[in-house]
Amino acid sequence: MSQTASVTLSVTGMSCASCVGRVQRALAAEPGVSGAEVNLATETARVTGAVPAMRLAQVLAEAGYPARDAVIDLSVTEMSCASCVGRVERALRAVPGVTDASVNLATETAQVRYIDGAVTPADLTRAATDAGYPARVAGGTGGDATTDRASRKDAEARDLTRRLSIAAALTLPVFVTEMGGHLFPPLHRLVADSIGMQTAWVIQFVLTTLVLVWPGRSFYARGVPALLRGAPDMNSLVALGTVAAWGYSTVATFAPGLLPAQGRAVYFEAAAVIVVLILLGRTLEARAKGRTGAAIARLVGLRPTTAHVDRDGRVVDLDVAQIVVGDMVHARPGERLAVDGEVTSGASWVDESMITGEPAPVEKRAGTPVTGGTVNGTGALVYRATHVGADTVLSRIVRMVEDAQSARLPIQALVDRVTLWFVPAVMALAALTVGVWLVWGPQPVLAHALVAGVSVLIVACPCAMGLATPTSIMVGTGRAADLGVLFRRGDALQALQGVAVAALDKTGTLTEGRPALTDVVTTEGFDADEVLALVAAAESASEHPVASAIRRAATAKGLEVATATAFQSITGLGISARVGDRRVLVGADRLMRREGVDMTGAPRADDLAARGRSPLYVSIDGQLAGLLGVADPVKAGSPAAVRALQDMGLRVAMITGDSAATAQAIAATLGIDDVAAEVMPDGKVAALGRLRADHGPVAFVGDGINDAPALAAADVGLAIGTGTDVAIETADVVLMSGDLRAVVDALAVSRATLRNIRQNLFWAFGYNAALIPVAAGVLYPLNGTLLSPALAAGAMALSSVFVLSNALRLRRLRSAATALPHATPAQAAVTREVHP
Repeated sequence: MSQTASVTLSVTGMSCASCVGRVQRALAAEPGVSGAEVNLATETARVTGAVPAMRLAQVLAEAGYPARDAVIDLSVTEMSCASCVGRVERALRAVPGVTDASVNLATETAQVRYIDGAVTPADLTRAATDAGYPARVAGGTGGDATTDRASRKDAEARDLTRRLSIAAALTLPVFVTEMGGHLFPPLHRLVADSIGMQTAWVIQFVLTTLVLVWPGRSFYARGVPALLRGAPDMNSLVALGTVAAWGYSTVATFAPGLLPAQGRAVYFEAAAVIVVLILLGRTLEARAKGRTGAAIARLVGLRPTTAHVDRDGRVVDLDVAQIVVGDMVHARPGERLAVDGEVTSGASWVDESMITGEPAPVEKRAGTPVTGGTVNGTGALVYRATHVGADTVLSRIVRMVEDAQSARLPIQALVDRVTLWFVPAVMALAALTVGVWLVWGPQPVLAHALVAGVSVLIVACPCAMGLATPTSIMVGTGRAADLGVLFRRGDALQALQGVAVAALDKTGTLTEGRPALTDVVTTEGFDADEVLALVAAAESASEHPVASAIRRAATAKGLEVATATAFQSITGLGISARVGDRRVLVGADRLMRREGVDMTGAPRADDLAARGRSPLYVSIDGQLAGLLGVADPVKAGSPAAVRALQDMGLRVAMITGDSAATAQAIAATLGIDDVAAEVMPDGKVAALGRLRADHGPVAFVGDGINDAPALAAADVGLAIGTGTDVAIETADVVLMSGDLRAVVDALAVSRATLRNIRQNLFWAFGYNAALIPVAAGVLYPLNGTLLSPALAAGAMALSSVFVLSNALRLRRLRSAATALPHATPAQAAVTREVHP
């Protein structure tokens, strides 16, 4: 809004008429504003004047009522290199009201953040289109845009393959006629003696012209307008190089008198072969780009298209998009569940491995939640839809992966600054090369100058630079999703590989999060199974978590549990009950002494406490029968995960609100380096600060609501996906399974992806640094080497294919869940539910 105009902004934070007055006064006081109308009901401000929308947003923020931001994804076509990316970003950021724009060459998308109300989607698509890159609003969330992009890349690959076939067929006679004579002199004589070289050149002219105007026309349709706008891109380089070779050869063929005798030569084969090789590179590139989005395609493929829904007393088949919250959905055996919901009737086992990574099916019965995309087993279920459309777990996963794949890492900033001016610099360098050859080059001067100039234009294509980072991000985050690791923020992918400390919550992260019976130690004359069965019966009326652990242990051993009577809960001490004709006491040693139980020769509870167990004594008919150990057992994958993190060079710490004795016992068993125990949620943040000050950047892994502050305060927060929504929404990375080995996967993907990006950037920059001087002819004075334009085109295509192929190697990353062992025998005591 640089000229007098009216703009409507969405304003946040207004709650009363006083707020309206403050917003109106703040806007009206800004120089250049001629009128301001604020509406509390619609939460908008309509401003008239000659003040930029960005300045108005700043005024609102200073007044304490910030303008609402909006984010939109655009699908942008006809981008071919990093220079294109820079130009689209500049065009979008130049739109008044846009606060940021991030363009991804690999996904061919742009994510634009703007002031809601100040800009319309039409303004944004028009800005990109006017810059020479047609744009439209991307498809809806949940994978539609990705599916659309995949089909578009398939169509593009088919079109490129067709054009490549035509170009190759037309180029082959040109190449054989011209280059064959150099490789096999008798062929040159045969052509000269049969049709004559002039006729051969005319044929080459016709075939090469067909190559340029038919399969190669896109280079000129895009490159020439970009050149005329003063914003040359890779297509401009190709257009200039091929037209120069074709034009020089045409003059040599039809007007040879305009050239010195020693300079009469044709380079039709160079122009034609350049088009063929670049089309080949783009064909391979399009196919590779299609494979980079395979992870999202697989996730989207988990969604069924139809479902059996109860409507008006009848079960009908509906499109999944028509399901609304509250609908009763029927899942037949073997079918994928359509949406998230809660089982109302039926029982079955559901395979949730595609969501959680856990291979074992999960039992589902009335009252238990189910997740859309998972596979029903042999039973039939009826469930009430609780989350549909973009709110389902699967849609949220797809959205997280899409956001991460479209992210711009900090490492990309350097690439952007370089590539923005790269193409103009190459054109200037090519012009300088031609000038140097014309002044100091040997005969034929013009021919040598043409070859060197065209070679510089072709070999210096910045495609590889533009693809180096986004393709690695796409493949890396896609592979991470396959492994159950979701990067909610793209920059977390870069930050994670630099952490020095992995700080772990205990309950629910290192441990199962619920107590389990770990030890049954009996006194003389009592059998362990008998004692466990009697205690389980006595605890049957208790809702305490410890009671549930004892009952689960008895069920797991197949023991018959009788019904207890005369149950009594003794506060702070334990319980008392009758099982048949036997009186059972379970509790602390204080309860035993109060009831007069002889404790002579009782098993020592100190040994259990030292291993992090809570000891419970058992008395049967007034006699001490044994000692039970109850603990929150360590997850099966935790020991191996801790060792793997240490092997990767990280210091492993545990931060917990549990008692120091329990924390130290678990830490000693797992070999954890640092322990902070008995801390409150805000104390976890302080503990992270100490670890960061002592050792460097910290990653925190947690699962509960009380972990949310620490997840937000860490350099990288990783949430166990089986935890609370609050923890997941606060974290930078979500681990879909409860297995701590997923942390190792996340770190491995982060390191491998950043290593892959560095390799790609080294290749892209190193390739140009090495070959541009060679193409310019720096080796000619030494050994007579002058790079052919056709070879330059091949090298350019190879650079992009190398970058894409290198990025696709990330698809082969192995999961730590399969590579790492479970608990060692020495740690089995911590993880076993029961052992006498």
